[in-house]
Amino acid sequence: MKLESFWQATAPAFSGAASGALPSRADVVVIGGGFTGISAALNLARSGLEVVVLESGQVMSQASARNGGHCNTGVAQNFSSLVASQGIEQASRFYRAFDNAVSYVESLVDDEQIDCDFRLCGKLKLASKAAHFASLKEAWQLMRSTVDPEIELIGKEDIRREVASDDFHGGLLQKRGGQMHMGKFGVGLAEAAARSGAKIFPHHAVTNITRLDGYRHRLQTAQGDIVADKVLMATGCSNVGPFPWFQRRIVPVGSFIVVTEPLNDDLLRQVLPHDRTYVTSLNIGNYFRTTADRRLVFGGRARFAVSNPSSDSRSGEILQAALTKMFPQLAQARIDYCWGGMVDMTSDRLPRAGEHEGIFYSLGYSGHGTQMSVLMGRIMADLLAGKSNENPWQRDSWPALPGYHGKPWFLPLAGLYYKAKDRLS
Repeated sequence: MKLESFWQATAPAFSGAASGALPSRADVVVIGGGFTGISAALNLARSGLEVVVLESGQVMSQASARNGGHCNTGVAQNFSSLVASQGIEQASRFYRAFDNAVSYVESLVDDEQIDCDFRLCGKLKLASKAAHFASLKEAWQLMRSTVDPEIELIGKEDIRREVASDDFHGGLLQKRGGQMHMGKFGVGLAEAAARSGAKIFPHHAVTNITRLDGYRHRLQTAQGDIVADKVLMATGCSNVGPFPWFQRRIVPVGSFIVVTEPLNDDLLRQVLPHDRTYVTSLNIGNYFRTTADRRLVFGGRARFAVSNPSSDSRSGEILQAALTKMFPQLAQARIDYCWGGMVDMTSDRLPRAGEHEGIFYSLGYSGHGTQMSVLMGRIMADLLAGKSNENPWQRDSWPALPGYHGKPWFLPLAGLYYKAKDRLS
């Protein structure tokens, strides 16, 4: 079992890194070389701006290439809960933003001819308990009359036609869900940005930021300084670096994934006959899908812990046990890859985008960022270029989490809480 991301291990190398010294200035400096930052750089370069991307590691080395590979319509919250907290108009805008994000990813894959196994296959949310099916039914009734008339409710008597497991009491099928090879998509997107004129500098960690005036900032790296007319923060968890304001508002939570060896086609068709993306309804649940070479990608919270090799390995054992329980047919399947990644959680599990003290940002996708981050890169680029003020995640305020200063000391307690909630639900 390799302790590395399947998406990174099987993607081509990025060949478009900038050569030479860091420029002394740029119209826009983007901090972070993941989906948000690279999508923004692509669109800024196409608007004729001088754009520099500073990435602390390799391009697409963090959450953008360490996730479950889903590209789905739908926010992190249950839609009924979102309506209760935000109202039907705002909740509908959020939902449609995710739908637009899937369409934007699809158009980028087509326009840039990115070979990343993209396909729309539908997302099936599975009720892990009978009470959860009642909640899914409530969401279905609301969504089909407002944001998604094609959504389908599948009862317990029919759910085995979708998933050959006795663990589920029904499901909610969203037809616009999709998937892709995240590593191939990320590298393809970065190559497109470099071709368009973006200067992308891997291994250029930002060590200090100084505001000069207005939106202008000086950014320091070990390789030199650069002055930016505008700065875009696109760093996901933001838990490393000189970003204290953001670190008090985003909690890095580990999520873990295993990938099997290539499986027999007949066996996979038996287990998952419609080959969709899947997520269970538990707070500490699982998400899974297949790959183009017929592996099963199976992930989940597993443990409320940060990601590191030891933690990833222990979480992999938990996930393998969960996979075997859910699908006894796959008990003998070898696990080839195991890894973890950090999810940038906000308190309400909704993204945040805007400007703070002269720095623009788009962060906090809370485990649903593979599509929204790409769209927000374009939206923030248009805002920085003065082409549009559209921003679905602009909020009046973003309060800090009480008692939190960047180190998630409370994760074990959160794990106990959600385990109890799952048992009692």
